Amino acid sequence: MMKHHLVNRDFKTPLNSRRYQPKNTRLTAMLLGTVFLLGIIVYFKYLSQPDSSALASKKHIISIDLPNNSSDELSEAETTSLKSTLDVTNKTHEIDTNTVQTSKVTPKQYTIKPGDSLAKIFKTLNYSPTTLHNIIQLGEPTQALKKIMPGQTLRFAQNANGQFTSLEYDIDPIKTLQIQTTENGFSAMIHEKPVIISHKTASAQINNSLFYDAKQAALSDKTIMELANIFGWDIDFSQGLRPGDSFSLLYETRSVDGKPIENGHILAAEFINQGNTYQAVRFTDKKGHSEYFSPDGKSMRKTFLRNPIDFARISSHFNLRRKHPVLNRIRAHKGVDYAASTGTPIKSTGDGKVIFRGIKGGYGRVVIVQHGQKYSSLYAHMSKYGRYKKGARIKQGQIVGYVGQSGLATGPHLHYELRVNGVHRNPLTTKFPAAKPISKNLLADFKQQTAPLLAQLQLAKQTQLALN
Repeated sequence: MMKHHLVNRDFKTPLNSRRYQPKNTRLTAMLLGTVFLLGIIVYFKYLSQPDSSALASKKHIISIDLPNNSSDELSEAETTSLKSTLDVTNKTHEIDTNTVQTSKVTPKQYTIKPGDSLAKIFKTLNYSPTTLHNIIQLGEPTQALKKIMPGQTLRFAQNANGQFTSLEYDIDPIKTLQIQTTENGFSAMIHEKPVIISHKTASAQINNSLFYDAKQAALSDKTIMELANIFGWDIDFSQGLRPGDSFSLLYETRSVDGKPIENGHILAAEFINQGNTYQAVRFTDKKGHSEYFSPDGKSMRKTFLRNPIDFARISSHFNLRRKHPVLNRIRAHKGVDYAASTGTPIKSTGDGKVIFRGIKGGYGRVVIVQHGQKYSSLYAHMSKYGRYKKGARIKQGQIVGYVGQSGLATGPHLHYELRVNGVHRNPLTTKFPAAKPISKNLLADFKQQTAPLLAQLQLAKQTQLALN
């Protein structure tokens, strides 16, 4: 009889042997299916998600320490600590904001007007008087602020609160005063721009006057006066010039930032007066002392200036039988009168000592200078005296007083007298000894230093002749 598990469900037909699968074969298939499903789950859960390191680079995770207790409300101590932290944070933010606002600097320029003073300017700009006081107390550099003039400018800077932070003032084209605020108050310094020195030449012929024709040659007043002083011992510029006289000179020019600011010293010059040729060249020794000499080393300077006033007109010559304009009688005029406007400076014609200063009869205000044992000079009718009092030493060219009409005078002028061994001499014709020539031990240095200057002067003359 056939076993029941091999008989089909109709209980008549036997089962096919190939369709029969033992129990161990089915168990293996179930295990394989389970492993396959687990592999799919692992793939979708881990391998298909983004890299955790990439997510970490894109996210900023902030760790927060939660209270240990499970209560939803903070304790009183924790609440106070948190409020203090927030207050400090807010104050720090406010300080940073104020610092940014205060650091903003606003420039402000002020043009000085007539009647202005530093106190008035600071008050106008709402700067405190204490600030001005502290600036002035900085010392020597800030003393230049006491000499401000109308038309000049002051460049200020202030912060967002309107408080002073800096000041710049151009003392001259070269020097600038700079004042800055510091942690300890203020600092002041004078900044000097580099000055470029170059050489320039000029030539002119006298047709009107030295001053007029020199101005036409683009020379400054300073250079014209220096030219007159160089040759003033040999040439009478008030009476001795003639049409056709000429001059040539080599001089320094100074520039800052590419702009000319002033003329420097004359380095070499030539003046032709009434057919006579005079040459002068500047020499500076190792001690820094400069003087003008002729090309052969003789000093251009004499013991006395020919005229005590520059470019003044002679209104009355030395004349022993002149009729006095006020007394209206013959009275010797033992000096030379120079007509000039009141206040014109009067120079001492030589080195010496002031032996008299005061009122002297019809001479009015008088100064007498003794020049060694042999010479003395007198200056009369002055409006006021210079700073040299009786007994003071005075050098040639320094101011003894100013033109006026004190005493017996019909108008403002200078009466000048020269005495040699106590006897009146004509200042315009007296021969004066020259100063000492260049010393022999400096003669080689003199030639080496002055030869190039004289060569440049000669080249300038030739160029001018070619242009004419």
